[in-house]
Amino acid sequence: MNTILDFFLHLDTHLFAMIVDYGPWVYAILFSFIFIETGLVVMPFLPGDSLLFAAGTFCAGVQNSSGETAGLSLWIVVLILILAAVLGDSLNYYLGKTIGLKILKWKVAGKQIVNQKSIDKTRYFFEKQGSKAIIIARFVPIVRTFAPFVAGIGAMHYGKFIQFNIIGGVAWVFFLVLTGYFFGNLPFIKNNFEYVILGIVVLSLIPMAIDIIRSKSK
Repeated sequence: MNTILDFFLHLDTHLFAMIVDYGPWVYAILFSFIFIETGLVVMPFLPGDSLLFAAGTFCAGVQNSSGETAGLSLWIVVLILILAAVLGDSLNYYLGKTIGLKILKWKVAGKQIVNQKSIDKTRYFFEKQGSKAIIIARFVPIVRTFAPFVAGIGAMHYGKFIQFNIIGGVAWVFFLVLTGYFFGNLPFIKNNFEYVILGIVVLSLIPMAIDIIRSKSK
């Protein structure tokens, strides 16, 4: 866990070293991180938002204290990460639809883990609000990993799911990668990179907090 936290807080340092050490293979590593975070419901703690921002920063070129420069291709990064995000959500949807529902119907002491009424409510929600949920979830850590899985459990129509999966994936990747590309090398951000990363996480949690407060007030 300490290794994961260190990687999360010092993404700029680790990504610089990976680009220098692995060259073009870094694109495969970035693809894998985003695919796993969005595709496996048990991996919601991976730093997706901050990784996209950091990747965008390196697309503009980053120079270390020794004068060595590491860079990535903006369009390769954008394309492979959109692909990773869309394929990851699709896998998560498939796991929810094929395995998730079976797990929820397991019985403990003669009672189903989740009652059929709750499952029916989930299906109804994704019929009515599923498109909005899939797009908004992209920008909320943890929730973005669970949303496609729950959409699969809720039997959201795949044609509808993939449409908004693509829209959400494109918006998420473009926004964070381009934000990193244009602002990541500003002196203030470079000197406070770990705080910027934490700030991105906090900001991305705000929509979920607002929704929870609204639900409670109702």
